Amino acid sequence: MLAAPNGRTRCGAEGRDETEGGRSGPKPLCGRGEGGARWRRRRRCRGRGRLRAAAMWPCGGRRQRRFGGAAVLLGVLWLLARRFNWSELIPMRLWGRTLGLQTENSQFLLEGMPFRIFGGSMHYFRVPREYWEDRMLKMKACGLNTLTTYVPWNLHEQTRGKFDFTQDLDLEAFLSLAAKNGLWVILRPGPYICSEWDLGGLPSWLLQDPEMQLRTTYKGFTEAVDAYFDHLMPIVVPLQYKKGGPIIAVQVENEYGSYAKDPNYMAYVKRALLSRGIVELLMTSDNKNGLSFGLVEGALATVNFQKLEPGVLKYLDTVQRDQPKMVMEYWTGWFDNWGGPHYVFDADEMVNTVASILKLGASINLYMFHGGTNFGFMNGALETDEYKSDVTSYDYDAVLTEAGDYTSKFFKLRQLFSAIIGQPLPLPPMIESKASYGAILLHQYISLWDVLPSLIQPFKSEFPVNMENLHLNDSSGQSYGYVLYETVIFGGGHLHSRDHVRDRAQVFVNTMYVGELDYNTVELSLPEGQGFRQLRLLVENRGRVNYGLALNEQRKGLIGDVFLNKTPLRNFKIYSLEMKPDFMKSLQQVAGWSAVPDYFVGPAFFRGRLWIEHQPQDTFLKLQGWEKGVVFVNGHNLGRYWKIGPQETLYLPGPWLQKGNNEIVIFEERTAGRIIQSVDIPYLGRTHKLRREDGPRRNQSPLLR
Repeated sequence: MLAAPNGRTRCGAEGRDETEGGRSGPKPLCGRGEGGARWRRRRRCRGRGRLRAAAMWPCGGRRQRRFGGAAVLLGVLWLLARRFNWSELIPMRLWGRTLGLQTENSQFLLEGMPFRIFGGSMHYFRVPREYWEDRMLKMKACGLNTLTTYVPWNLHEQTRGKFDFTQDLDLEAFLSLAAKNGLWVILRPGPYICSEWDLGGLPSWLLQDPEMQLRTTYKGFTEAVDAYFDHLMPIVVPLQYKKGGPIIAVQVENEYGSYAKDPNYMAYVKRALLSRGIVELLMTSDNKNGLSFGLVEGALATVNFQKLEPGVLKYLDTVQRDQPKMVMEYWTGWFDNWGGPHYVFDADEMVNTVASILKLGASINLYMFHGGTNFGFMNGALETDEYKSDVTSYDYDAVLTEAGDYTSKFFKLRQLFSAIIGQPLPLPPMIESKASYGAILLHQYISLWDVLPSLIQPFKSEFPVNMENLHLNDSSGQSYGYVLYETVIFGGGHLHSRDHVRDRAQVFVNTMYVGELDYNTVELSLPEGQGFRQLRLLVENRGRVNYGLALNEQRKGLIGDVFLNKTPLRNFKIYSLEMKPDFMKSLQQVAGWSAVPDYFVGPAFFRGRLWIEHQPQDTFLKLQGWEKGVVFVNGHNLGRYWKIGPQETLYLPGPWLQKGNNEIVIFEERTAGRIIQSVDIPYLGRTHKLRREDGPRRNQSPLLR
């Protein structure tokens, strides 16, 4: 019953031939290896068991026998052989598929035949392109037949009107690779994706409009979505199932029931998809409390959770009758915030819950199968009782680690799915070796204050300007990184932010560090001094909130006046520190780099070299002795580090390294070390075990708060 797009045949679960992933095919490829003995026992049941196309669980013990006339039986087998002959069903080569994924009598049908979705989430934008296929092969080896992925608008249209679907953002290549490796696809194109991703995947330039209402039918928002979909959908449409591609379903928006600000919005998104050629099954995705508020007519509602509460799947029947049940997001772990623990979820508890879901007849998608990394400045944040930004790693305690290695969850799930499918699964690919390159000396540094005159042309403004409204990037503003605000003061006194700092500001008088302003600290005392002095506020955007009702308030930098002795500061020089690749290249050519002294306090850039003799391998950088900043290797932004943890190592993919010399640049905000360590084992911090009774809180409906 579980179809795979490559159509290779494997042994079936109910004594019938099935394609790999589950649908029937002409010749089984099993009897030896893992599951072979089990298959041979079931083979003896053939002809005695019921020919139940919808059955998912393997036979155990005797089954009721049914006998019929030889002619009738041969006729049925002949028809099934014809209908189940999928040996030629290879996406990108098939032209005759017409029915697609359908719902009928509480079950999925694919091309008219019963189908169960065993899915797993991985995001192409969180994984180096060189590793896409490895992760897909591991999905297949785990027993999954479907891949789900989000599409991040804020990466594909970083500058308004300029679209990028190349290299690591090549969505067409990613989806085609899924088809090549026998995986169906459920596409989740947003425009909002949540995903612990900055602003839930929405581009920050939308916030230039002071009246912007995100995720509504506000004209400024829908016009931007329409322009984006006009470029996205021509890539997606040819890869749909009915056109020979792997996409069997498309999700309408994401978790809108927990936002629900505009009753017309979901219908708008649905029309935007259909009018541009989407013809496959539509779905929505919500937690239980948001289900009834996130519906849209003509789309199948699915549910998200980690704890299988009594009746949660039956609750789907209250919002849609006689429809198949699917858990779009079964959370295999959880994400981490700076200053908190590293969350882990017991493997046995997780697998037992998955088994219970499947026994209830539901389809499932594991979120996440492979989490990957929030490279660069792309992490999201939470804002419930307080603002908490997410760490760089999106390991998620998922089925595969951040670096793509197996966990106990993988092997336990593989055993479960193999028993359900009743056939041997592909052998798991070999894991990639990790390298420990040892200590790396950062031998040179240059102060931020020395960089400013030669590399950055400041903006001048009487008033503070938030990051998104700075006049750069073809009028799209600044999206990420830091902004330095500089003005002249006379004397010292009481500095008050009025809670206008987003998210964290280091305060300097000339080059002397005074303190920090953030959500919790809104005032500082500035020392008295003679004459005019420079007051500098280095403001970091730590990541925009990606979930909840505060999306419209995610402007960064200084979002209003800052006061000195109750007088608003005026006449600023504003320096953009987005740290894009061009800036980092130019930084290498700046005069003024010097040897690192025994003790130095930032903000400053440090650089060193890693020499590799042989083929580069994945490694992890440990920054013990450093305080807070960002690491760049050969121009790639690995993401943020912060001594408050929990994360203590940054993942460095082998494909981003090269034989010979590799250049490492660190921007350190405060206290710098002299060396960093390349180690072969990650350390994501002190752990906190998630219990089902704890229940993650991200998807709590605002209607129940």
